[in-house]
Amino acid sequence: MIGSLAACGGGGNGSAGSNATATSGGSGGSKAGKIALLLPESKTTRYESFDRPYFEAKVKELCPNCQVVYSNADQDTSKQQQQAEAALTEGVNVMVLDPVDSTAAASITNSAKSQGVPVIAYDRFIKGAPIEYYISFDNVKVGELQGTALVDKMKADGKTSGNILMVNGSPTDNNAGQFKQGAHSVLDKSGYKIAAEYDTPDWSPDKAQSWTDGQLAQSKDIVGVYAANDGTAGGAIAAMKASGLNPLPPVTGQDAELAAIQRILAGDQYMTVYKAIKPEAEKAAELAVALVNGQKPSVPDKVEGIPSVLLKPVAVTKDNIKDTVIADKFYTVDQICTADLAQACETLDHKGGLHELDRKRVKTGTGY
Repeated sequence: MIGSLAACGGGGNGSAGSNATATSGGSGGSKAGKIALLLPESKTTRYESFDRPYFEAKVKELCPNCQVVYSNADQDTSKQQQQAEAALTEGVNVMVLDPVDSTAAASITNSAKSQGVPVIAYDRFIKGAPIEYYISFDNVKVGELQGTALVDKMKADGKTSGNILMVNGSPTDNNAGQFKQGAHSVLDKSGYKIAAEYDTPDWSPDKAQSWTDGQLAQSKDIVGVYAANDGTAGGAIAAMKASGLNPLPPVTGQDAELAAIQRILAGDQYMTVYKAIKPEAEKAAELAVALVNGQKPSVPDKVEGIPSVLLKPVAVTKDNIKDTVIADKFYTVDQICTADLAQACETLDHKGGLHELDRKRVKTGTGY
């Protein structure tokens, strides 16, 4: 177990570079340590809405004088390289890196290592790189959950055979390959035909939509869509709606984005994968603070020989929204249940849906 650490290690003071935002806690007797947090993009809502604030809050709690030097690369590999160089010039003691390009990021970790700065690979593994820790989810399991949910739903709908489209993630993201691996392990032996698949550059919803448009122009005979995350799912669903496909086939997703939870309630998307970001971000913060203090906590897992923390993903459908994203306070009922979803929210059953008090809040417009 990673312990909570209050004391901060060495490191100089100073302002953040031009490509970064620096945040820190209040003053105190201990020296300040600097922790770089480099996130890959902002199209996926989780990074700015959840990962960053959870990470910064935990660092502030454990090390009030530590400074977080934050940067977002906006899906630009070169920009992330520049941000990493700026952080190293800034004098960071530890780097937490979620890479845009898992292969190209090896040069960042090599540069950091040469300057004595340990790197924690956050959410995405960096292959063949000298990283200190890796924290993420079991990504092959994510793909297995998606594939299994899709097959089960197609069978429940009476579709025992037919064509599937696979809208995979970015070819430069190591995680995307693992999601695809897990999904194929289920779909390839399911009896359904993978009519076509696409590795979506930059995880772009627009590119996912454009590709799906092209596939539907050839044939609308589709019984299911594997989409690797909620953004690509949204793109695929937009394409199917624009083509007039009705009813929509089941569509998978990942990240439990608010828009995806709402699409699930509306019946446009079948499922998503909820990865509890708070424990992921907080564990990364705990490890970073430990490294600032010259400590190396033991962790439960290993990936390719790297000490790792692998958290458990959860499949979310309409039946367990209450028990997952609402129970964890990831979203409130008010956030999910907009006026156009009021009826869908009210019809959720007690077992997996919103309880009676939540229904009354939706109906009356009152909140928590």
